Amino acid sequence: MMNAHRNSAKASPGRISTTLKHLFDLDSKNNSNKLSSSPKIVRQSSSDPESEGILSLISYCSVIYTFTDPLESPSQQDIKRNKLIQLLSIVKSPKMSLPEQTLSPLVNMISANLFQPLPPSNNNAITADLLEDEEFASALSPTWPHLQLVYDILLRLVLNVDPKVLSNYIDQSFLTNVLCLFQSEDPRERESLKNVYHRIYSRFTFYRSFMRKSMNEVFLHYIFETEKHCGIGELLEIWGSIINGFTVPLKEEHKLFLMRVLIPLHKTKGMQVYHLQLSYCVNQFVQKEPMLGGIVVRGVLRYWPITNCHKEVLLIGELEELVDNIDPDHYRKLALPLCTQITRCLNSWNSQVAERALYIWNNEQFVKMANSAIEEVFPVVVEGMEKNLKWHWSQSVKQLTENVKAMLEEMDPSLYEKCLQEIGHKEYLAQQEEVKRKKRWERIELEAAKSQFLQPQKFICVSH
Repeated sequence: MMNAHRNSAKASPGRISTTLKHLFDLDSKNNSNKLSSSPKIVRQSSSDPESEGILSLISYCSVIYTFTDPLESPSQQDIKRNKLIQLLSIVKSPKMSLPEQTLSPLVNMISANLFQPLPPSNNNAITADLLEDEEFASALSPTWPHLQLVYDILLRLVLNVDPKVLSNYIDQSFLTNVLCLFQSEDPRERESLKNVYHRIYSRFTFYRSFMRKSMNEVFLHYIFETEKHCGIGELLEIWGSIINGFTVPLKEEHKLFLMRVLIPLHKTKGMQVYHLQLSYCVNQFVQKEPMLGGIVVRGVLRYWPITNCHKEVLLIGELEELVDNIDPDHYRKLALPLCTQITRCLNSWNSQVAERALYIWNNEQFVKMANSAIEEVFPVVVEGMEKNLKWHWSQSVKQLTENVKAMLEEMDPSLYEKCLQEIGHKEYLAQQEEVKRKKRWERIELEAAKSQFLQPQKFICVSH
């Protein structure tokens, strides 16, 4: 297909009569607004030397080098890189005009270079062990010296050419292929993809609905089927910018995205990798409509991890941010479930989780929320504090617990004392029940012993 564009038949202006040429010129003027709406596109004859030079560069750049084949010539690879640099200077130069007949070969060249099969994944799954390594997904592509320039050419093309003209070449199929490349394990490539995809979303307004739907399908496939994708963080960065531009009141489509995609993204094994971007997106929604805070908090609590301490620390921080943006009218409804979860965390044997949960009591809005339902919250919180002071192994956790306890006692001394009395009463009842349980077991063991003593013994004779 590329050769068909590059080797198309050239016009022979010498054979055209003056009258016919005049008619062509008139027709060109009548359609100039429709066909040449971009200031960067100039309709030129295919025999124009400038067009031929650009097409020659495009033709050379369409040759693909793997950088792993020993038969490939390093000098030829360097020549291609220089040709790409020349092509990039043409595309990004404000003084040079890009002939329209070069657009199709140029986009085809970009497609040939970018839309290659990705190498086999080096990581079967994103685990906590991999997170300790800063380059857990940094399988750097050997073709990056060429790919980087191709991405820069595509970005400049998107920025400088009228979207209506470029839409004839960058269509939905092209965008789908670009989205697939986010699975690349090379972080440099994902960064370039993020910039290109975001710019396309910004300028090609007629593709926005399709692009949102396509990204949602990637998220849903990741959440409910594979949990394997390297580009979730970059896609969420794009979404963060999109959400920032939403108008209030939010459309139902966007609220469904929050509930069906963003909240379930909290439950995956690899959430630590993209949590920063995810938290930003969620908080953008709550800032725009604080009434959504209750839905988000309940969703985060629903997907709370059981054994992943690192995720717990991250989610405690996210809850703290959410409390700052939640509608205060929802404080009373959310106080008990939130404080119950935070109390479970401060009782954690993992000192990092316990300390992070105790630090949240320094947040003024969190204390205000707890105070809105103090009668319901205090019995749960006070019991958690006393458990820490009695049983926790970490001295730093105990010290922080003492500080929080002093603050809570100042909030309502009489209620705190009442809660302590209730805890003492519960412990007394529990001790009484334990004594009764032991006595019942003693009677059962005694009866069992009597029954065994009275029962005649049976002997088995074994003949030799």
